[in-house]
Amino acid sequence: MKTERTVKYTNPVGGITNIGDPFVLKDKDTYYMYATSAATIGFRAWQSSNLVDWEDKGLVFDSYEQPNQWATGDFWAPEVVMHNGEFFMTYSARNADGHLQISIAKSKDPLGPFKDVSTEIVQQEGSYIDGHIFFEEDGTPYFYYVKDNYENIINGKHVSQIFVQKMTEDLTELTGEPKLLLEPDQDWEGLGGEYQWNEGPFVIKNDHKYYLMYSANFYASSDYGVGYAVSDSPMGPFKKSDENPILSKDLENGISGPGHNSVTVGLDGKTLYTVYHTHTDPEAPSGDRQMNIDRLYFDGGKLKIDGPSHSEREISLGGNK
Repeated sequence: MKTERTVKYTNPVGGITNIGDPFVLKDKDTYYMYATSAATIGFRAWQSSNLVDWEDKGLVFDSYEQPNQWATGDFWAPEVVMHNGEFFMTYSARNADGHLQISIAKSKDPLGPFKDVSTEIVQQEGSYIDGHIFFEEDGTPYFYYVKDNYENIINGKHVSQIFVQKMTEDLTELTGEPKLLLEPDQDWEGLGGEYQWNEGPFVIKNDHKYYLMYSANFYASSDYGVGYAVSDSPMGPFKKSDENPILSKDLENGISGPGHNSVTVGLDGKTLYTVYHTHTDPEAPSGDRQMNIDRLYFDGGKLKIDGPSHSEREISLGGNK
């Protein structure tokens, strides 16, 4: 007979601070977490067998070891996917002209070293961050990314916007015209501010629907949170949920600025978990953030998160005979 194994945890997990934008990759029965973590030089990674206990594996992308040292700093929001037996990292950094741009690096090992294979892939004016690769069931890759608000001024406001384009099969170029998907337009997203954000896109598919998760408000504000939008196509149009935000602050329980999430699957092969950051010091929100994990599920076509949690939770590790 099979018995269900679980591991208990309480957020934040891993004892990891001074990170942001956590992304978790599951490869076989091992998890790898990549984050904004060494912003002046590159990216660190952590490894786990259960999503709760994490080991720092050091620098996996070093800008000084790249064939073309195009980036000068601000290494942000790495994500890694496995494709054709190799691991591809998308990340953003600042170039010599002062613009933020997105590049692709790859490695034969999830712990690197990652080497650039395609730099500054968004061929448009402006600054771009938060690249995310989504594979359709037929293998077609789609690339979601953000036009950063510091250079994107609309009607006198600095506005960040989420776009999508298809990618080439080798994940080195974008094809077709960029399509605007989301921009700030809900009250919780700080519409009265001079700077407005929709960023950190992450797409998952459920029951023939596409769910585009995103973060809004300033990352160093307690109001930073997560919303989602739904579409019948990975290219949109996407309609934002009336229930947004689905992750928001709970200052009474020390939860400030939950945001920039990714999604992974448990060792049971079915339970979904969202991984996100919160401020390490809720009384002084900043770039010093920590990792949290909570269960994600769907109910009646709506995306739900069992969080942000602060009490004990369980993660399923699958069954033993």
